[in-house]
Amino acid sequence: MNTRILRGLAAALLLSTGIATAASAETIRVGVSAGPHAEILDQVKKVAAKDGLDIQIIEFTDYVVPNTALASGDIEANSFQHLPYLDNQVKDRGLKLVSVGQTVVFPMGFYSRKVKSFEELPEGATVAIQNDPTNGGRSLLLLQAKGVITLRDGVGLKPTLLDIAENPKKLKLIELDAAQLPRSLDDVTAAAVNTNYAVEAGLDPVTDAIARENADSPYTNIIAVREQDKGKPWVAALLKAYHTQPVKEFIQTRFKGAVVTSW
Repeated sequence: MNTRILRGLAAALLLSTGIATAASAETIRVGVSAGPHAEILDQVKKVAAKDGLDIQIIEFTDYVVPNTALASGDIEANSFQHLPYLDNQVKDRGLKLVSVGQTVVFPMGFYSRKVKSFEELPEGATVAIQNDPTNGGRSLLLLQAKGVITLRDGVGLKPTLLDIAENPKKLKLIELDAAQLPRSLDDVTAAAVNTNYAVEAGLDPVTDAIARENADSPYTNIIAVREQDKGKPWVAALLKAYHTQPVKEFIQTRFKGAVVTSW
């Protein structure tokens, strides 16, 4: 067999191998909230690509659509929420979604353009919190931890305004959509803002917050998938790519303590 034929066979073999590799690569769509979650997943995407997993990042601007999109099959996974929020969505909406692993903690904080600490809150001050049960409850628990209000016993992780037992400063607590809270800072005395929305609005969670959760918050974020997908190989590959040292180093360098890794 002459050299030209051998070279042709070798080229054909390489081409067929390349086609097979491309065919074996898997593409998944992962929903995230704009801001830190999107930035982190972009780093995860780079790591996952080395193992043949192609991640398409789909950004959302609220906390409701990413779960309905996942449940309906428009995306394969999402990375934007903590477990108490997912549990509440599953219970209230009947979604067949599960957590498959932890990612990061975004210690939530209160921000103000009018006072520099909770001690400076005047009587009757207007304080805005999230209007969803889990994040709103989280804010109320932080207000209690800072001694501003007292909640009735046994409220767990999802207290509501009805669970406030004592409000010595007679604060006017109002509920707004989480994404709107940074914009409310000109109109209220203080507002609770989730870290991803704070960063997106140009706030520094470490230096600008007048009160902030501890890093051991129970509200660790998770990756969610549909129940029937939890055992699929791409789920393990996604988690493996997320829980790597390059991703951890990016988070530590980029967010400087505003976001804390869970691994």
